[in-house]
Amino acid sequence: MGDTRLKVGPSPHIRSGDDISKIMWSVVISLLPAFGGVLYYFGWYAGLIVLVSVLSAVATEYVCERIRGVPITVSDGSAVVTGVLLAFVLPPNVPIYIPILGGIFAIAVAKHAFGGLGCNIWNPALAARAFLLASYPGYIVMSKWPILNKFLFGNINSSVDITTSATPLYILKNAPTEFQKIYSIKDLILGSVPGSLGETSALLLTIGAAYLIIKKYVNWRLPIAYILTVALLAVFLPYKSGGSLIGFWQPSFFSNPSGLLFRAVSHVFSGGLILGAFFMATDMVTSPLTSKGQVVFGIGCGILTAIIRLYGGYPEGVCYSILIMNTFVWVIDRYTRPRLFGGKSSN
Repeated sequence: MGDTRLKVGPSPHIRSGDDISKIMWSVVISLLPAFGGVLYYFGWYAGLIVLVSVLSAVATEYVCERIRGVPITVSDGSAVVTGVLLAFVLPPNVPIYIPILGGIFAIAVAKHAFGGLGCNIWNPALAARAFLLASYPGYIVMSKWPILNKFLFGNINSSVDITTSATPLYILKNAPTEFQKIYSIKDLILGSVPGSLGETSALLLTIGAAYLIIKKYVNWRLPIAYILTVALLAVFLPYKSGGSLIGFWQPSFFSNPSGLLFRAVSHVFSGGLILGAFFMATDMVTSPLTSKGQVVFGIGCGILTAIIRLYGGYPEGVCYSILIMNTFVWVIDRYTRPRLFGGKSSN
């Protein structure tokens, strides 16, 4: 007969009064300001994408738990969080079946195929986005983006509301010297830029993140390590401009300090970095257990994000960076284990 004894980590053991449901619904609350920004900038159809994504995730959760014969936990909010985050990494005018398929993949494949909540290796929402990007790249990486400021009642899925304006990350990657002429830091912070639903307002996302940090559901070290790494590498790594590589070995590289600072801040507030750093990289299941491990995880995500943004085939690297680092969480946990307290010496 196998060893069925309960195995726990080394002391000290600290018990929290928070349960899964309380934590997950707190995350949902923290995302409400950003959801308000989604409705404000993109209109009712974008809100429908969020709703459909959530319903797909919750329904799939229920079906999977019935099939597996385990307790039904749809009320704990974990599937709702996955549905909202999935919608936030999608463009605001994708066909309605895209979030439906994404919700099914996130819950059935990325979560329950590994045993359910607490057993999955990868963040379900990001795994679903990677699946959708591979299956429907034309809908996920778009060349045309809807006009902003639809103020809830506008239909951004209408052809008259489509513009060919590029996202900030696309310009940062392909025409960095032109970026400052097109977008301001204020635009990036407030969300007056084209992009996915969760790329709209860094300010509203930060408000939600602050709520989670105050509640101590998010360790600030991980997202700060992630964001600072991206900012530093955005300054010091060579970048492409006009078909040539501009690097720190050239005297002109540091001739404009304010331009370097603008470049760093632009990378921080462009794309899905704020959303990914505070709401996805910090996922309790797929991130390291210790503070030291979380810093290592954040730095790794930052390095990969900067490399993909500057030199990869896609302008954004947050999704794949977090998924790659999710894969190595077990290694990070192994080498950042805390010292033992209360154990017996083998001597």
